[in-house]
Amino acid sequence: MESTQNILSIALNKPAVQDGMELIQHRTQNTPGSVHYIINRYRKSPNLSIEETGMMVYNYNEKDQKAGNLELVFCMEGNRYCKAKDEECNFCKHSQSHNCDELVDTIDVACFRFNSDHLSQFVKGLKTTSFSEDILNFKHTSSFSKTLPLCEKTRAVLKSLMNHTYSDSMENIFINAQTQMLLLYTMECMSGEGVEDFACKFLANEADREKISLAREVLLQHIGEPLTIKELSRKAAINECYLKKGFKEMYGTTIFDFFQSQRMEHAKYLLYEKGLTVTEVSSSLGYSSISHFSTAFKKHTGIKPCELLFR
Repeated sequence: MESTQNILSIALNKPAVQDGMELIQHRTQNTPGSVHYIINRYRKSPNLSIEETGMMVYNYNEKDQKAGNLELVFCMEGNRYCKAKDEECNFCKHSQSHNCDELVDTIDVACFRFNSDHLSQFVKGLKTTSFSEDILNFKHTSSFSKTLPLCEKTRAVLKSLMNHTYSDSMENIFINAQTQMLLLYTMECMSGEGVEDFACKFLANEADREKISLAREVLLQHIGEPLTIKELSRKAAINECYLKKGFKEMYGTTIFDFFQSQRMEHAKYLLYEKGLTVTEVSSSLGYSSISHFSTAFKKHTGIKPCELLFR
């Protein structure tokens, strides 16, 4: 699903290449007429930090309303224990998984897709009076995506989904119950909100979203040649205002913050992996002076670039 790639990019604050991440667990299930879900667990590198987040993607089909769907996508840090395998270690057998012999830090990505028939049952016979009810009934006529905070209740449900030990019919019952809870908590987050709070109207069609995605790729291609918003908007063929608002809506960060983060991550790579000097890295990333580069690097990483060379 495209949504899993997008949520990883938001959580990592950089374009995520799933093919380059070590997948240590994959689980998928499709319940006809109900929910299709995918759970991917990736090994987390010690020096990798993520921002746990969620995202709601409302896909409206103008030609066939029943073909629409609602996706809830989440990315969070987690732990994988040996209890996910056929045999448990002594620690997991005695509910001491924090001491598990095969404990692995993970980046967990989960995507739950609800079809329109399944969602409409919750508002059947009711007079819809709120934005959230319009979403469940697919009466809102524009597609959109929205990042959501990851509250403790949602996090608890996701952890239970990642580490449960049910199988067969019991697993189906458990998954169904937990996905309903995720839907409930998402609707709670939307309580009192209107379409203007959730929807970026100019991102309602795929062509506009592709332009925003193109803008991100252009930024990455010009990592050493900073572009102005005007230059970027021309290359992506989109209005400057729409570009700024749409980028924040899709990726959960501003264009400037995203670009700066990418520059600093690339700087770390050039310094630590390639062994370039601070002067060489500063020049390659388009900085007019070493002091400006050093200030930006320390703001992003907490250390001076020269300190990284001695680690």
